[in-house]
This record gives sequence, C-alpha cells and structure tokens, in this order.
Amino acid sequence: MLRSTRHLERFLLAGMLLVLVWLPMPLGSNREWAVGLFILLMGGLGCAWAIGQIYGGAERGPQNKAMKTALPLLALLLLTQAWVAVQWLAGLTVDIGSTFQHLMLGLAYCLLFLLVIALFHTRKRLNLLLGTLVVSGTLQAFFGAFMTLSDVEWLLAGPKDSYIGDATGTFVNRNHLAGYLEMTLACGIGLLLALRDDRPFSWANLVELLMGPKARLRLALVVMVIALVMTHSRMGNIAFFASLLLVGSLFVVLEKENRLRNGLILTSIILIDVLVVSQYFGLERLKDRVLSTRLNDVVVNGEVVQQANEVRDDVFSYALPLLRERPLMGQGAGSFEAVFPRYPGEDIRIHFDHAHNDYIQFAVEFGLLGSLPLAAFILAALWYALRALWRRESVYRRGVGFGAAMGIIALLIHSSTDFNLQIPANAATLVVVCAIAVLAGSQAAPRKHAEHPGRDGSPRGHERPLDAPRLPPQPAQP
Repeated sequence: MLRSTRHLERFLLAGMLLVLVWLPMPLGSNREWAVGLFILLMGGLGCAWAIGQIYGGAERGPQNKAMKTALPLLALLLLTQAWVAVQWLAGLTVDIGSTFQHLMLGLAYCLLFLLVIALFHTRKRLNLLLGTLVVSGTLQAFFGAFMTLSDVEWLLAGPKDSYIGDATGTFVNRNHLAGYLEMTLACGIGLLLALRDDRPFSWANLVELLMGPKARLRLALVVMVIALVMTHSRMGNIAFFASLLLVGSLFVVLEKENRLRNGLILTSIILIDVLVVSQYFGLERLKDRVLSTRLNDVVVNGEVVQQANEVRDDVFSYALPLLRERPLMGQGAGSFEAVFPRYPGEDIRIHFDHAHNDYIQFAVEFGLLGSLPLAAFILAALWYALRALWRRESVYRRGVGFGAAMGIIALLIHSSTDFNLQIPANAATLVVVCAIAVLAGSQAAPRKHAEHPGRDGSPRGHERPLDAPRLPPQPAQP
C-alpha cells in the first residue's frame, strides 16, 4: 500500500507540472476546448489525490500544517464559486452558458490551489515547482523572441495575424505574455535568492552566485527579461520593474546581515538585464511607445491636432454604469461581452469582450458578493508572502517569499490596465504563486535529523521541510 501511495504521489507531481507547462501553449488556454481540457485534467488529478488520501492516509507533519494554513484561503475561493453557482442557478446572469463555464473554471482553480499545497510542501518539491515555472517562462520567452527576431511570426500552430513585431510567445496578446513572464521572472528571482547561503559577503561568493552553478538560472532570467522588453507591453514592463524595486527595497532593508550582497544581486538584475542586454532588443521602441501614449485628443486653437491613441480609459468609464446597475449581485460571471454593448458611445468603434481592467470586470460580473472573497484571497496570500520575507531564521523562506510577493504585486499592477486574470493560463499561474506564498509563509516545525544525515545535513530517505536549516557536510566517522 505504501509503495502504491508513493507511485500515485509521483504521478500527481508529474501531472501537475505537465499541466502548468501546457497551460500557456494553446493560446494561453483561452479557447473553449482548452478550458474544457484544463477542467478535465484538474478534475482527474483531484480525484486521484482524493483516492490516495482515502486509502493511503493523510501525511503528518509540514503538509498538514501548510494545509491548515491554506484552508481559510481555499474557503474564500470556494465562497466565490458558491456565489457564481447562485448566479447560474437563480438566473441572475444574462449569459447562462458563460457563467456555467466560469463556475467550472473556478472550481478547477480551487483544485489547483489545493493540490499545490498538498503536494509541494517540502523544499525539494517546491524547488521543482519553481524550477518548472522558470523553465516554462523561459520556453515562452525564447519562442516569442525567436519568432520576432526571425520574422517568422507564428504562434504554436499557425501564423500570427496581430501584434506583428512584438513577442507574444504562444499567447495571442503581447500583454498576456508579459503578464505570464512577470510571474515566472518573479519565481526565478525568488529561487535565486532562496538558494543563497549564509556565508559572510565576499566578492568571490558574489561571482560564484552570478557565474557559478546558478548561471543557468541567471541565463533564464536574462532570456525572460529580453522577451518581456520585446513584448513592448507598457504596463507589463512597468509592473515588473515597479514590483522588483518595491519588494527588492523591502528585502534589502529587512535583511541587515547580508544587505550589501542582496543589494548587489538585485542591482545586477536591473543593470545587466535591462540597461545592457535589453538595450539591443527593443528597449528604445518600448520607451517611445510609453512616451507616445495619448489618452485624450490634443487640441490647439479649437482644432484636434493629435487624436487619442488609447481608448481603454473610455471603456473603463462606459463600464461603470454596469457596476452601478447591480453593484451587489453583479451582471453574472463571464457576461461582460454580452452586457457591455448597451453602454459604449460613438467613440468606441471596436468590439470589446473584456474591460481591460480586471478590477472593473470582476466588480461588474461578480458584484461585491463575489469580488470581495477573491480580493481577500489575494491579499491574504500577499500577506503570507511578506510574512516569509521578514522571517530572519530561514534564508530559503525569505527568497521564496520574495518571489511570491513580487509576482502577486506585479500582476496586481498590470491588472489595472489589462485582463490577464481572464486568461486561464495566467489566472492559474497566479493561483499557483499564491499557493507558493502560503507554503513559504506558513509555520512548519523542522523535523529532527537522523543519526546518519545525508550530504546536505538532512535525514537520509527524507525530504527536508521548508524550515530545515542548511547544514554543512558531516565529516566521515573513523
């Protein structure tokens, strides 16, 4: 029975990682068949995990501690899905089919959060999860940059018909690749900081960190930053660097012992990746696009000399009456495309299926009853990430908390001007980042070491819990 349980757990681990790599590939899973496949896969993995829990018994130790911490957050997610179910069953939505699809998708996100907490509760497994997200982000970045630089301009299964000259990876929209890279870059930076040691600062140690065994991770970060710049996504790049500066400054201030080394690491990411590498991959075009943004017409002597080239702010204002119409109950999950055409003025000449502002869209569709639990879920996860960031007893937890906090803050900033959370691949990745924040910030007592520890000081045949200290190799017994 024990062997069968271990085989099932390995299957679940592999299945979860494959799902995370697969999600962005079919156009960000923003197609009905891809959404259905994701729901089916999560349902199958969830059933397999439940069977393992019934016949194998719940594991004691760090997993149960993390699960206990995660249950209130899972309840918040389920509360939102319960409200969507009420909208669907009571006919409170104007688009019943879309609301039902959002209900199933929301339940899949709940299962994803639960399985990440249940399966990736040790340091080795959490490293594997973070590494998989970094690999997936690097593949997306390399594919997007290569397609743009080679002028092939294809998506995964066909040629691009929009955003020519911009890196989009396997996403349709450059902003959605930018949103995905914000989170995978944050995970990579967090992993880089988590794998530091506590040795006193020296230039030799810094060179080893940047050019030694972790060079592949640094190279992956460089590739992702290049692709992020090549998306020419204004808010995507602003969100990434704002979150890096904000969380990085907090990280350097809180950790007094290694303040110089941590500051140099974060400075190297900004200077080397942006000012040196990205200078040759579209940084100037991105700057011009930011500076040329016009939200309103430029009028001189009563004549319009330059027309506004950005209409998203008009969409925001036209969507507000939808919110005032049903502020408490909402129009129905997934119904924005159906209800918005009633309100836009003559200056909106194209079709908008999303509000290009996740906060407005969630408020319009879910109402306060459905939106508040989601907001509480995100803020609670961010609190756990920041809690890990200021825990001085664990270098590893601080690094992982850094990555989780940065990823959450970056997407929160980006969501003010785009709809990343309406794209299943990005929404699912944010759920995973929130689960990582809970794993990093939850209290877990380290296990006692066995009499004959392994090379890293951990007991042989056991995986180290997140709080286990990194011990030096033990000398051989005579």
